[in-house]
Amino acid sequence: MPDLARARDFIYAVARLIDRLWFAQVFEGAAAEPVLAALAAYQNPDGGFGHGLEPDTRTPASQPLNVEVALQYMADVGAAEAGMVRRACDFLDRASAPGGGVPTLLPGFEAHAHAAHWRGYARAPDLVPNAGLVGLLYRLDIEHPWRERTAEWIWPRLKAEDLGAHDILSAALFLEHAPDRPRAQAAAARLAAKLPSAAWFKPDASAEGYGLTPLWFAPMPDSFCRPRFEDAAIARDLDHLAAAQQADGGWPLSWDPPGPAAALEWRGVQTIKALRTLRAYGRV
Repeated sequence: MPDLARARDFIYAVARLIDRLWFAQVFEGAAAEPVLAALAAYQNPDGGFGHGLEPDTRTPASQPLNVEVALQYMADVGAAEAGMVRRACDFLDRASAPGGGVPTLLPGFEAHAHAAHWRGYARAPDLVPNAGLVGLLYRLDIEHPWRERTAEWIWPRLKAEDLGAHDILSAALFLEHAPDRPRAQAAAARLAAKLPSAAWFKPDASAEGYGLTPLWFAPMPDSFCRPRFEDAAIARDLDHLAAAQQADGGWPLSWDPPGPAAALEWRGVQTIKALRTLRAYGRV
């Protein structure tokens, strides 16, 4: 069984301030407000978030990817500062392509250190990150014109034939909170049928290399996607996750961040996520 005390020592020794505060809120009953205060330091005057909030991109400039990470923190601690979120939506509105949606990364991030998988990145707006952004805005109950326009932009893209596991994960967050429940449930069933053959889906967590395992889609027993996976698949993934704790108390990464600081930052994040999932499933 994972050692929570060692994991706590790891978090307080190496994790970022925002993640230490997140850990304290999730596991020690601390208030959510300090997490929001720490998050505010990553928000730029243009309303977007930068400064390495997503540790694989070290640019101080605002990026849609970092806005999604900021909203994830708010959702995880169950609190949102509406003004902060609306300023971020204003940034997304200005960053949107003429046809709708924002790209994951805006040009210019390459001037600062970034992970190899972002090198040469130039993709048009897609389900990632837009579906996740809209889903989180629904979850946080923050209304904004960008949310409504982008939701309509997302629906037809859910029918694409070449969706990868990252696309499906982002789409699942949108569908979990979309107001039109019959439409959302029908789309979720179609995407669930595509997942086993989707690029970057990793049904066996013990296989080498990076990939999205069942627990990425069902990190909690009550997750929207949990009914799509057999109990045995979730149990195998939990066994692997529980056994992955390292000697220093933290969990490892399956990709290469841009440097040692980013690696420790990510390990703090992954350790909290691992502990949260294991606790929810009764493994801690």
